[in-house]
Amino acid sequence: MNWDDTSDATASERLVGASADREDQAVEAALRPKDLDEFIGQEKVREQLDLVLRAARARGATADHVLLSGAPGLGKTTLSMIIAAEMNAPIRITSGPAIQHAGDLAAILSSLQEGEVLFLDEIHRMSRPAEEMLYMAMEDFRVDVIVGKGPGATAIPLELPPFTLVGATTRAGLLPPPLRDRFGFTAHMEFYEPAELERVIHRSANLLDVEIGSDGATEIAGRSRGTPRIANRLLRRVRDYAQVRADGVITRDIAAAALKVYEVDARGLDRLDRGVLEALLKLFGGGPVGLSTLAVAVGEERETVEEVAEPFLVREGLLARTPRGRVATPAAWAHLGLTPPRSASTGNGQQDLFGT
Repeated sequence: MNWDDTSDATASERLVGASADREDQAVEAALRPKDLDEFIGQEKVREQLDLVLRAARARGATADHVLLSGAPGLGKTTLSMIIAAEMNAPIRITSGPAIQHAGDLAAILSSLQEGEVLFLDEIHRMSRPAEEMLYMAMEDFRVDVIVGKGPGATAIPLELPPFTLVGATTRAGLLPPPLRDRFGFTAHMEFYEPAELERVIHRSANLLDVEIGSDGATEIAGRSRGTPRIANRLLRRVRDYAQVRADGVITRDIAAAALKVYEVDARGLDRLDRGVLEALLKLFGGGPVGLSTLAVAVGEERETVEEVAEPFLVREGLLARTPRGRVATPAAWAHLGLTPPRSASTGNGQQDLFGT
């Protein structure tokens, strides 16, 4: 079993999961901004990328290769399409897992047009032979195609037209240095502030012909975990609730009632997140507890807890990873409305961690 695939599947099934399912992809195509001026958030990345693209257009050259890193749902695919639009160039979209052999990559590269943008999602999951071929293609716009096998094999150099590679990754640390060094521009996508998500929600509501008040957008933004994809997904579910059980207008109360039905609380935690915290607090007194034990208590796979639930809980300051195991923070007790037992501040290591 491929645990990455299992975690991806679990994440895509969650309302607050950042992975995109088919419905998300279809809606995102309609909501996606067309240029940098329309793109909301990521101010530094937008400014830097605008300079790179303007300079390339002024020189009449293809843009430098671009590497975009960051969590899913922050706009890496959208930016790749904007790059192609700003350069008035076609775009080819593929992904690292789809390129398992060097021949797969050679076929794609050899069919590129001059100036075309090649978007390679999850570039860190590309096979090593293809990765090594990509080095030469990015630097010299040339690949060597091996014909034949054994002692009779020969390498035929194949010249490529100038192109721009846009690589996207959720795990930049897994990229080998030789590959990272070949990108002329590297940007890290940050999580969005609530005010930025409110702007995203108002824009999406306008495109979806949904009437929403400022307080309704604020309520949805606060539960969107800093991710536009999640904000748009929550907006669609709240829209459904408003149409069926109200007058179609999204207010704060309507948004809160709708997201209560979908088990997304005020901080954006869902059933899995709360299940992890409740097990940690109620069964193990706040920890420390091992990951495997915690996963069994929740009834999930170890990888699901570690890769799907924990990153957000750690980022929110509700859970800490320590050498002795997982430990709940005081904020976790407060969020679930529980009082920590006396042992939580005297005998299990939390005193050293949190000074309580």
